[in-house]
Amino acid sequence: MKKYNLKLISLIGCFFILTSVAFAQIPDGIVTSIQSGNDAALAEFFNENVELVVQTHDDVYSKSQAQQIIAEFFKSNKPKKFSIIHQGGKEDAQYAIGNLTTNTGTFRVYFLLKNKNNSSFIHQLRIEKQG
Repeated sequence: MKKYNLKLISLIGCFFILTSVAFAQIPDGIVTSIQSGNDAALAEFFNENVELVVQTHDDVYSKSQAQQIIAEFFKSNKPKKFSIIHQGGKEDAQYAIGNLTTNTGTFRVYFLLKNKNNSSFIHQLRIEKQG
């Protein structure tokens, strides 16, 4: 019985360690820049080209074009709260899904990050209005 309890405790401990590692994959700067509506801070995480789907925009944009689109979005939709609801991935790529509450409603936010030179860059970003 003691051996079983020790294995169970070890298994639970490993689960919490792996879960905390998975949550550490998404840089805090991305979350805080979305929460605060800071397009410049968010753009620091953009790759040179970003696949962007935001309102009427749906294309691959340069980093500076993507920042302008995000700035326009945040200007029209002032963030109140942002939280990650799911994330995952592997060593060289991570993704996250979150809910963004703004003064105009709730949006689902999806982003894909890829690692390059030991840094994470946003390759895809989608911000879609919730029903």
